[in-house]
Amino acid sequence: MGAKKNFVLDTNVILHDYKCIHNFQENDIYLPIVVLEELDKFKKGNDQINYNAREFVRELDTLTSNDLFLKGASLGPGKGVLHIVTGDKYQEKIFQSFPERTPDHRILSCTLSVAEAEKNKKIRTILVTKDVNLRMKARSLGIEVEDYINDKVVNVDIFERAQDTYENIHADLIDKIYTSPNGVDADLFELKFEPNECFILKSERNSVLARYSPFTGKVKRVEKGGNYGIQPRNAEQSFAFEILNDPDVKLVGLTGKAGTGKTLLALASALKQANVYKQILLARPIVALANKDLGFLPGDEKQKVAPYMQPLFDNLNVIKGQFPPGSADARRIDDLQNGGQLVIEALAFIRGRSLSETFCIIDEAQNLTPHEIKTIITRAGEGTKMVFTGDIQQIDSPYLDAQSNGLAYMVDKMKGQDLFAHINLIKGERSQLSELASNLL
Repeated sequence: MGAKKNFVLDTNVILHDYKCIHNFQENDIYLPIVVLEELDKFKKGNDQINYNAREFVRELDTLTSNDLFLKGASLGPGKGVLHIVTGDKYQEKIFQSFPERTPDHRILSCTLSVAEAEKNKKIRTILVTKDVNLRMKARSLGIEVEDYINDKVVNVDIFERAQDTYENIHADLIDKIYTSPNGVDADLFELKFEPNECFILKSERNSVLARYSPFTGKVKRVEKGGNYGIQPRNAEQSFAFEILNDPDVKLVGLTGKAGTGKTLLALASALKQANVYKQILLARPIVALANKDLGFLPGDEKQKVAPYMQPLFDNLNVIKGQFPPGSADARRIDDLQNGGQLVIEALAFIRGRSLSETFCIIDEAQNLTPHEIKTIITRAGEGTKMVFTGDIQQIDSPYLDAQSNGLAYMVDKMKGQDLFAHINLIKGERSQLSELASNLL
């Protein structure tokens, strides 16, 4: 246990994780009154941040007493004390650099006030914010500042490399994999495989794409077959189809840069299994552009979200384009849409629903927080499969990064579970131009 510290929390930390005040161990927490003022503006709405604002206020209400505003309220055994800072004067040092009294600048001023009050106790005071600009402003004034790292993923190299290749495998063992439809016992290998791990096995004279199944305890060959007109173009795409087509794997993470085929592969697999599931649901989070929310756009609810859903319709049209117009396969896709079995909608619309016997594809999942990912997965009922796709290097949310986004968090926490599999797609297959731009620009 290190020296006790004081942490001043920014509003965005609470909107990211409404239970954050319980994650600072024995250290004391200070909430500037401006943070409560800002939270009040977020209480109304259906987005996750609105839910987090409401839940935090309820959490705060359980601690409410005169002590909370006078000498603070204990957060529990082994935890620190929560303080609300009211009536704080605007520090001259802040005024000289940032005369405009914005909420961010008032939080900086509050941090300075807490630091000065605790100076004689030699307790460090640290501002915690997910706002990069605010962190830069704090450092320019000599204020200690940190990002909120409680749910950050340390090991992100798994999103930069393809599946493993194991060399120097005995050739006869690889031959046995080819001739055994059900696979061979994993005990025959001097290797430790993760559940649902996909890999390439190589010997001096042969090789095979393979997967370890935790349900059978065997290593089996991965076929290179297609799904609903879409053929895999590389090993990673073959691995993706293997996992997507397995009904025993209930949760899948597909990651990779733009053009690697994440969403297309997931949708093609879902269409192939349309008879297995009652519904195929495609959804993606809406990240508003230019600070304009959906209310800014004209039209009704469906018309407002249509521009954001267009990439999903584009992938659907790619699959339909594999078949002649009017063919049975093309008509079947139209029938699925018209009958409500294939639904494309904004992610916000599935809140509160129970998804049973559904093949659920969540696109652009890197723009979700860890709590949002948890909220979505807990919607899964019996017979539901959930697939999250995304590129952790293309995050549109201002307070998430490659380590703190929900997709990376899910892959990190679910690794090793029998019901989960992760495939990282490396090679872009959209076009030569797309691949060139992705690598060089």
